[in-house]
Amino acid sequence: MADIAPLTPLRYAPSIDLASVVAPPYDVIDEGQKKALQDRDPHNVVRLILPDGDGDAKYANAAATLAAWREGGALIRDDEPAFHVYEQSFAPPGGGARITRRGFLGLVRLAPYEDKIVLPHERTLSGPKEDRLKLFRATRTNLSPGFMLYRDPAGVVARALSGGLEIARFTTRDGVEQRVCKVSDPVAIRAAIAHVKTSQLLIADGHHRYETALRYSGEMSSSPGAVADGRHRFFMVFFACSDDPDLVVFATHRHVHSVADFAWERVAPGLAALFDVRELASGHDASSALAALAASGREVPSFVLGRPDGSAFLVSLRPGVDLASHPVLGEVPPALRRTDVAILHGAILETVLGITREAQAAKANIWYPQDAAAALADLRSGKGQALFLMNATPVSQVREVAEAGLVMPQKSTFFYPKVLTGLTIHTLEPDVPVSVP
Repeated sequence: MADIAPLTPLRYAPSIDLASVVAPPYDVIDEGQKKALQDRDPHNVVRLILPDGDGDAKYANAAATLAAWREGGALIRDDEPAFHVYEQSFAPPGGGARITRRGFLGLVRLAPYEDKIVLPHERTLSGPKEDRLKLFRATRTNLSPGFMLYRDPAGVVARALSGGLEIARFTTRDGVEQRVCKVSDPVAIRAAIAHVKTSQLLIADGHHRYETALRYSGEMSSSPGAVADGRHRFFMVFFACSDDPDLVVFATHRHVHSVADFAWERVAPGLAALFDVRELASGHDASSALAALAASGREVPSFVLGRPDGSAFLVSLRPGVDLASHPVLGEVPPALRRTDVAILHGAILETVLGITREAQAAKANIWYPQDAAAALADLRSGKGQALFLMNATPVSQVREVAEAGLVMPQKSTFFYPKVLTGLTIHTLEPDVPVSVP
């Protein structure tokens, strides 16, 4: 059973403009964005999650900055445990009516994947985990929340946490309206805890952060004075209901580049072995290409293949094809073999284009754009060799794969918008228990 708890976090002082000090997760911030965030406010949280400095000195710099902000009153400890209901209202990428995604910030007791309490759905890489572990050790703080999904088709948790005190409302520069309400009522907190206990938790985003927290917790558990419910045993999470229709997953596309001896003359026969290929009308743009993909339906795995010469093709798995006998996909378990991304990676990227699984994991020959229009423009300007525009992976399919104990190819999901860092901060004292009212 999932063991969740309210936060008693560090938060920015009320006198500080929260809009100027929050940041996206560390792993989506490039150098230009980092500089812009630093310039926005001297207390921007990017100075903690991506600290300046050479080598390991940057982690000590983050710890010193955090200590200075606490001593100076920029960060203050909240006075009571609470869940923090978090709403993000946004216009979907590519247009459409605004959506409001709702969830809440809290804690989850760390559990290894083999316990089947917290389920991953993507593979992770060692480099980012080592970086985050050094930051955990230096700051003894969980700065950025993960993002997990729980089951609740009846909306029990949303009703329990519907009250609360609004503590923040602002709009970030990407046009997303952000709202945070603090719920400290013990009855509401206990009702939410009791219901989430009935569900497995699926990691939507933040696999590296969760695995790092798990490793750090193991290190700290042997510390003198460490207690069974010490703060180091809990990870800060944005929890969202996977049954909420406003929880939307968007597509991450595949832009192929730098494949040796790439030739369309060899690609076409490889596609024809498994797929029906139909050329789209000339003059198409990203919107019309994605519309053609949507019109093809979700019953048959499909994607749009774009070429640098401006042509594009709707590629759909041929009915009746026996994937179980395919030399690559035959080794893939059935739950995973039903996903568009697994079919693309196994039947085309690996089998036709020769991009090995190792190269895929290392991102050696694939970029993963989320803006289809920008990616198509890049392709037509001579960047890369081929572009595959994808359908989004449904949440239900992600959960089916995870519950089967499997993981999807990297960048299979794109949960938008990103959960901000800086709304709440969870410190990791091993001798201070997590409090539940």
